Amino acid sequence: MKIMVAIKRVVDYAVKIRVKPDKTGVETQNVKMSMNPFCEIALEEALRIKESGLASEVVAVSMGPSQCVDTLRTGLALGADRGIHVEASVTLFPLSVAKLLKALVEVEKPGLLILGKQAIDDDCNQTGQMVAGLLNWPQGTFASKVVLDKEKQVATVDREVDGGLETLCLDLPAVITTDLRLNQPRYATLPNIMKAKSKPIKKFTLQELNVQMKSDLEVLQVTEPPKRKAGVILSSVDELIDKLTNEAHVI
Repeated sequence: MKIMVAIKRVVDYAVKIRVKPDKTGVETQNVKMSMNPFCEIALEEALRIKESGLASEVVAVSMGPSQCVDTLRTGLALGADRGIHVEASVTLFPLSVAKLLKALVEVEKPGLLILGKQAIDDDCNQTGQMVAGLLNWPQGTFASKVVLDKEKQVATVDREVDGGLETLCLDLPAVITTDLRLNQPRYATLPNIMKAKSKPIKKFTLQELNVQMKSDLEVLQVTEPPKRKAGVILSSVDELIDKLTNEAHVI
């Protein structure tokens, strides 16, 4: 069985985000970029499934400008067998990514598609659900545990819900999106980083995949959250009640 994993290049989680002066987005020039943390978890799960003997190949997929190849190389260094880069100079919103993934699935025919539940740059949490709908595949979102049965061709997924855990049984092929508690991603070793340089990365264009890009979303403005006011130290409970009543108007 082949597993396809979608990975996204995002601003590193440790970087302090700066909004562009024209408020059209966040500053990405001369900013450290890395693989989306949820995508790291998705890739780690695919590699563990392969190491257990339940999959034969892990294919990493990324979409966007040429710099996405660096992110793919990181995925290859972690253990993916090969990479696919869809070159796109336009901004890709979730529905566009889902359509591209659908086209790639039709080319590669994987038995399982794994994505991070969301990206830390836009927090959309939509792509996995959309691609499952387009493919008409069963989906298990926010997975905290994944167990595959190769003989029965099913995947059992535990997902966290408000009331506790929900267990789903999915017929393969299926789409799974990963949550934080699914696993702890590994680090790339130096020998594997060197090996990754010789692993193949196949390039596709939007035209080759026959996917029409149209802007279904428009970003009107990006602004920083308002700065919090300084806290106030109160001398008594009566003063606290007075401020909650007359200033905050919460009681």
